[in-house]
Amino acid sequence: MIRVVVDSLTKRRLTTAELDAVTRRALGAPLAEHVELTDGMFSSAYRLTAVDGRQAVLKAAPPPDVPLLTYERDLMRTEVLALRLMAARGLPVPEVLLAEDGLLVMTALRGEPWSAARERLTDEEHRALRRDLGAITREMHGITGEVFGYPQGPNAPTWREAFPAMVEAVLADAERFGVALPEVRPAIAAGAPALDEVTTPALVHFDLWEGNVFLLDGRIEGVIDPERALFGDPLAELATVCVFADLDEDFLAGYGLGEITGAMRTRIALYRVYLCLILIVEGVPRGYRGTEWDVHERFFREQLAVYLDLL
Repeated sequence: MIRVVVDSLTKRRLTTAELDAVTRRALGAPLAEHVELTDGMFSSAYRLTAVDGRQAVLKAAPPPDVPLLTYERDLMRTEVLALRLMAARGLPVPEVLLAEDGLLVMTALRGEPWSAARERLTDEEHRALRRDLGAITREMHGITGEVFGYPQGPNAPTWREAFPAMVEAVLADAERFGVALPEVRPAIAAGAPALDEVTTPALVHFDLWEGNVFLLDGRIEGVIDPERALFGDPLAELATVCVFADLDEDFLAGYGLGEITGAMRTRIALYRVYLCLILIVEGVPRGYRGTEWDVHERFFREQLAVYLDLL
């Protein structure tokens, strides 16, 4: 996933006193030191170290008065739900230690993001990790929900209803924040019949890029940040696993996915269109500005045009 190196208005900063209070509640010991983790672009995050040496990671939801996209409401509740469901499935995720009042405290992973380790890994090591990630993802998609869409909404009884509603929510957000977009509804409608193939609402991480996969000793230690999680088509995962790139054969092999049919490619294009819309619109409420953001936004719009042409 492309990340914009600018600060976001959605980040809520906590004082040392507040961090100490959270550490005492989560770990039962006072705070010795803390470090803000700046890789994320939505919630603020801190690595907490208690006086007894134990460490945890705290995430804080945005302040209540900050404008958000429709699907971003109650994202922390979604993240807690996803982490607990994944843990119950035996998947490698941090343990939830505390979840209250827009705060989430988890066990700290010992490794580093795959994106940070990328240049030190050989091609074969990358290929093996992609296969491992495919197997983990397949297991995650065995977790199912009661409705399609986001737990916090939009959602619906069928994927054919839920996905267009998700798109409409982003288009409404674009209008609310004054973001001009090309007309995407005809392309979405043209591809919608392919959505009827999806009959089971599977848990989809929907932000499964290398920055959210931690490595330790050359293996996948854990998956983090399922705050964008939704229940829908497992193929939606490819929008971020293979973000702005060709489908990865090693990931697909690890997942056990065989032939990609025409209808499946249509669905993948739909999900990539949706991701582009989010990435374009979210820049306004997050306060992204400057040359770097301009470059990224232009790239997202170019990719959106490419995916629309596939529908």
